Amino acid sequence: MDLKETLAISGHSGLFKFVSQGRNGIVVESFADKKRSFVPATTKVSSLDDIAVYTSDEEVPLKEVFKTIFEKETGGKAIDAKTASPDNLKKYMEKIMPDYDRDRVYVSDIKKMMSWYNILHEQNLLNFEEDEKESEEEKAEQKNVNDTEKAVKTKATKTKAKPAEKKADNAAKTKTSAATAKKKSPVKK
Repeated sequence: MDLKETLAISGHSGLFKFVSQGRNGIVVESFADKKRSFVPATTKVSSLDDIAVYTSDEEVPLKEVFKTIFEKETGGKAIDAKTASPDNLKKYMEKIMPDYDRDRVYVSDIKKMMSWYNILHEQNLLNFEEDEKESEEEKAEQKNVNDTEKAVKTKATKTKAKPAEKKADNAAKTKTSAATAKKKSPVKK
């Protein structure tokens, strides 16, 4: 699931898909009615990929929150943000993320998250299996990079050791040559 091109626009309800870059803004398409519109550069636009939820320890990316909801609901919809009371929304959020920061995550934030999740669910855009495959591929790729780096470092270490060994061999040969020369040419006084 790629949330980079899924946008939330200040002053507009729902979610939008990035279509193209314009001269003084962007063109987006609404997930609700598939209508395209121009959003000026002065409007605050946030990619869902850049949004995180405060917890007591750190910030958790919205994607991870959606994944947790998906797992808790076994692939179903989240609580309906329009009809749920503020207390029910808080309880639901505690069920999903017990350590969320109650002072910095407001009921309005929870409503947005749940409505966004439900919009993505309706559009069948909540596919976490692809992410797991990509994550496994990235880990395998990283392992290959690490193995290659280790091989290069080992080779570099061996290459560096050879000139040092040559210097030591040359120094030993020079000492041997000097000692031999002293023995062969006696000094006459």
